[in-house]
Amino acid sequence: MIQPALLKKQRIVFCLLTTLIILTAVIGMGIGYSPLTYDRLIPTFLGQGTFKEDFILFSVRLPRIIITLLAGMALALSGAILQGITRNDLADPGIIGINSGAGVAIAVFFLFVPVQAGAFVYLLPIVAFAGALMTACLIYAFSYNRNGGLKPVRLVLVGIGFSMALSGIMIVLISSAERSKVDFIAKWLAGNIWGADWPFIWAILPWLLVLIPFTLYKANRLNLLGLSEPVAIGVGVSIEKERIALLLTAVALAASAVSVTGGIAFIGLMAPHIAKALVGPRNQLFLPLAILIGGWLLLFADTIGRNVVDPDGVPAGIMAALIGAPYFMYLLLKK
Repeated sequence: MIQPALLKKQRIVFCLLTTLIILTAVIGMGIGYSPLTYDRLIPTFLGQGTFKEDFILFSVRLPRIIITLLAGMALALSGAILQGITRNDLADPGIIGINSGAGVAIAVFFLFVPVQAGAFVYLLPIVAFAGALMTACLIYAFSYNRNGGLKPVRLVLVGIGFSMALSGIMIVLISSAERSKVDFIAKWLAGNIWGADWPFIWAILPWLLVLIPFTLYKANRLNLLGLSEPVAIGVGVSIEKERIALLLTAVALAASAVSVTGGIAFIGLMAPHIAKALVGPRNQLFLPLAILIGGWLLLFADTIGRNVVDPDGVPAGIMAALIGAPYFMYLLLKK
């Protein structure tokens, strides 16, 4: 039974986070290389803007804000799932190599597979999922011990090793590629929000509409998986079955996000920890907050990054790393 006081606190924090996201989005709509004055936002939304104002808002700013928000939510939830099933507070799809696996798959697909432009957008999440899944399976296999089960510390170390190896493969792949294609992959690696258009939103949205409710439904199973294995088995949890289902969910969420935003780390690490600090470690309470925090963090990083330097700005992945790397070091030293 969840205490009523905690439920009330969760609702208050949820409303505050929603308000913070809306404020950040409104600020992001108005600032940029081509500014849009705030007194023109509502008229433009209502169809009373000029051609330039319509283009800036509906073709440039709004789709980027939505895709950044959705990707941040997906990465945060993926990180929360990974931390739960591995019982490791340092687990994150970017840190343990899942994002790198998706990146190599996207690079191979982009460089060597001829495909029509219209289908490219919708195939990217599937390709990223295949690469991320293969990587996750290898990391899981190398981290698992038949006698001792899954070793959380080993999982992080193996994941970092895979991430470095896959980065080397990526360099080999792009070393002989055309300059235009190398530029795209370089932007992807830096975490540049490159898929900032409406088709990319329709490509990522179905994944979230299915996987977010599924994860919230599995919240109690995540609570049990966070206990020791004998306790989880004792209450009737099929550990391996639940782990595999949730691992597939985490991989799919991370892959769908990075397929349109590029290689972004640390969002999945920070958001669950901040949410737990606010309402405690129970998944039913902190998962909805972690989703909103992840969306806001990436939106905030992108809003700051794209306005630091004109005209291209700093990629959101670099801004997220500047925020997240010190936090990762703090957690590493603490644990």
